[in-house]
Amino acid sequence: MTETAVAANAAIDPIALRRAFGTFVTGVTVITTRDADGTPRGMTANSFTSVSLDPPLLLVCIGKSASSYQAFADAGCFAVNILHEGQVDVSATFASKSQDKFQSVTHDQIHTGAPVLTDSLTWFDCTTFNTVDAGDHAVLIGQVRAFGTSPTAPLGFCRGRYASVKDPLPAGWLASHGMIIGYLIEAGEGLLLQSNGKGGWVLPTARRRKADSQLVLDGGDALRLVPENTFLYSVFDVADSDPGYLIYRAQLAGEGASDDLPAGLRFFSMDEIPYEQISTHELRSMLRRYVRERQEKRFGIYMDSDDGGRVAMIDGEAHAWSHE
Repeated sequence: MTETAVAANAAIDPIALRRAFGTFVTGVTVITTRDADGTPRGMTANSFTSVSLDPPLLLVCIGKSASSYQAFADAGCFAVNILHEGQVDVSATFASKSQDKFQSVTHDQIHTGAPVLTDSLTWFDCTTFNTVDAGDHAVLIGQVRAFGTSPTAPLGFCRGRYASVKDPLPAGWLASHGMIIGYLIEAGEGLLLQSNGKGGWVLPTARRRKADSQLVLDGGDALRLVPENTFLYSVFDVADSDPGYLIYRAQLAGEGASDDLPAGLRFFSMDEIPYEQISTHELRSMLRRYVRERQEKRFGIYMDSDDGGRVAMIDGEAHAWSHE
């Protein structure tokens, strides 16, 4: 009898098997849901894979011994949040038995109500498509209802430790096929810009527009806005290879609004905006128009077109919509 045959008939050593499984390089996810009383629940997992594009399906494997197992089994929905290289601490938190895991992360509800970690590399918001019993785990198959991603480097895991992934973003790969959502945020006489980390400035961006008082920026920082003062301002493309832009104008809430800003954000007075450090012609032109219209107190909505675009001017103050 060969050594291979003996190994096949012998009892499997679970520790050795775990180590063998661990040689497969994976990403790291935090899977999240809510229990019966609405409390957010979450755990770190790296048993994740895509399953199908039509319908859009993915799967995660959940240990039956996990404290949140029953919540995932009963909820009917869950989110998979793939972590980026700067989220080792998030992975550790959700792998722990901490009772307040969600206190240290920014999270939101997108489609199903499952908590989505807004600073993750990629997130998938899913309804439960099927659950398959598999030994000491359950295979949870989810149908993707919404998702979002970013160009950040992923957090890797191999042989029981975190691993780095080099050059994760191929040339021409887009962070999103949707629109980039930028904000012209004012406080007093200043306009908020964000450092691009290369000596230039860009508009703060968010993954989606929310109609409430808190705006979660890309990167996870949150700003309080005056919700009734947020309006669409411009829609345009920068290049054929880039997604389009949706630009909103908004106002930071509270007095002393420019105090305690997150790192990389800075207010510039309207006559000190560093146009020469704005990376694209389109953004520079949009900012100049905004400053001019602000001086005139008469704003327009710009819509891009093949012949140079259209501007629809808006007269009068904003007022509540009447359904009559």
